[in-house]
Parts: sequence; structure tokens; C-alpha cells
Amino acid sequence: MSSRPPSPPPDIPFAFLVEQSLAGMYVIQDECFQYANATWASMIGYTPDELVGEHLSRFVPPAFLAEVLDRYHRRLAGNPPTMRYVTHGLHRDGRTILIEVHGSRMLYHERPAIVGVGIDVTERVRGEEALRRSNAQLQELASHTSRLLEDQRLKLSHEVHDVLGGMLTSMKMDVTRVLRRADTPELVEITNGLLALTQETIAAVRRISEELRPGVLDHLDLSVAIDQALQAFAARHGVSCTLDAPEPTLRLSPKSATAVYRIVQEALTNIARHAEATQVTLRLRCDDEHLRLDVADDGKGFDAAQPKPRSLGLLTMSERARELGGSFTVDARPGAGTRLTLTVPLL
Repeated sequence: MSSRPPSPPPDIPFAFLVEQSLAGMYVIQDECFQYANATWASMIGYTPDELVGEHLSRFVPPAFLAEVLDRYHRRLAGNPPTMRYVTHGLHRDGRTILIEVHGSRMLYHERPAIVGVGIDVTERVRGEEALRRSNAQLQELASHTSRLLEDQRLKLSHEVHDVLGGMLTSMKMDVTRVLRRADTPELVEITNGLLALTQETIAAVRRISEELRPGVLDHLDLSVAIDQALQAFAARHGVSCTLDAPEPTLRLSPKSATAVYRIVQEALTNIARHAEATQVTLRLRCDDEHLRLDVADDGKGFDAAQPKPRSLGLLTMSERARELGGSFTVDARPGAGTRLTLTVPLL
């Protein structure tokens, strides 16, 4: 049995199909148009008769003519014989338009020529460029907002710890002096209550200050700060937590250390809100060039492939990773827990 495809019926009007095609079609030989259908000609504001016999230079912006001719001659030479790319055309009214062309070397009247098709992609390409600019601006805005928030957290942490903490310490000292001078059981009871309340407030201020900006990030290793965060999370939510971090992260910049710590905080927040986990394992590793962080839980997981809006927490972690020039991935399946993996470059 022959595998040759059947020949088309002889009565199909191919010339009519070419002329009515929604894609522009053309033949270029000796750097001049030998044929153009109405669609191709109308893209640049001409009729087919006005194009035939005219040199390419008439329909290409001068700045791009050398590139167009180079591609033309490369295809004629078979290097390569076929190309698909976006080129620039010069419209009759002086506008530059963008045309996606797919042209190939073929024989036309027994001589080499370029035969191809093209579509006007001006709006599409400019829309894509506008979208890329918009995304870049949004990423810059997110980065700027993140930096401002971190600066404000640091400033507020210092204010709470140094100013408010200092005021409360002074109050505690004054209350202690009052207690030593209390001469009635009622006054002693009131003063003791006030002293206990002052001490509780001092502890709350310290806790708030640490949550805003852990002091160990500035004085000790990142792993110490993460360990403290895990201990607090375990105590608050009754979840068993394990940290595997045998090596220090001394070659991680302060900015990167803060961002990694915030990612850990966000990951733990997501686990508390959604995972229903009983076990959390965090693994921290450094090689010659990168730090790798894995956060895994045994919770209910989710379908990562399901088309649904990504959570704000995952987007925040991903954006922080991008700011550091790193990568962030999520591995999750329903009923099988979730693993988050962060990789960031070291100094």
C-alpha cells in the first residue's frame, strides 16, 4: 500500500485561496517583490500592483534595511533556507509596523527566490512589551515596598525595645521603691499587682520587638534566629518542629539573611493557617555558591497543578526569592504534605 498522501482535487481554486488568505503572501527575487497578495500589500498600505517590481528598500525602515537584506541573502544561500522571525515594515503613511514572517528559499521561474507568509503583529508585540514593562514596574514596586517595610520594622523594633522598654524598666524601678515603702496590706497588694503587670508588659514589649526584627539576625547566625522561630511556632501551635542546620551561614549577606528569615516566617504562617500538620522539618544547607532551604510538613497538602489563584503567601515568598536572584519552588499533593524549596546565592 502506498504511503503517499492523496492528491488534492483538481478543481480547488488555489489562486483564489491565496488571494483571499488572511495571511500575507509574497515572492521576493533579486531583492524586489515579484508577487504579493492583497493581504500582504494592505499591511503596508499599498496595492499588489504597487509592490510588484519594487525594491525592498522602499518598504523597510532605513535602520533595519541591512538586517532585512542580510536575512534575505542568507536564506538564498541556504544558511538557513527557512527563517521565522519578526521584522520591521515601513507603512505608506510613515509608520513602522511589525510583521512576523516565515520565508523559505524556493525556485520561482526556475531561479532562487524567497517565498513566504506574514501577519501583522504590531499590536501583539507592543502589548507584550507593555505587559513586560508593567510586570517589571510591579516587581520594582514590590521590592521597594518590601524594603520600606523592613526598614520600618527595624526602626519600630528599636523604638519599642529602646524607648518603650526603657520607660517600662524605669516604671518597674519606681514601683519597686513604692513597694519597699508600702505600710498597709492593701497598698502592698496593689503595688505587687502593678509590679507583676509591669513585668508582663516588659516581656510583651520584648516579644513584639523580636517579632518585628529578631536581634539574633544582627548578632548571631541565621540558623539561631530560625531555631527560635521554630520553637515559638511549636509552643504556639502544638506542632513538632525539627531544624537540620549543621553549618553556619556566615557568607550570607544581612539582606539575604533577613529575606530568608521572612520566608521561613511566611512558610510557618501558611502551615498554621492551612496545612493541619503535626510535623514540620526545616533543612538548611550551604555549598560553595548557594544556600538551600527546605521546609516540609506532613499536612493535608494541595494540588499544585490545579488552576487557581496562587496564595498571597506563596507569591510573597517567590518575590523575595526573585529579589535575591534565587529560586523558589513548591512541591505539594493532596494528602501528602507540602515541601517548599528556596535557593539563594551566597556572597
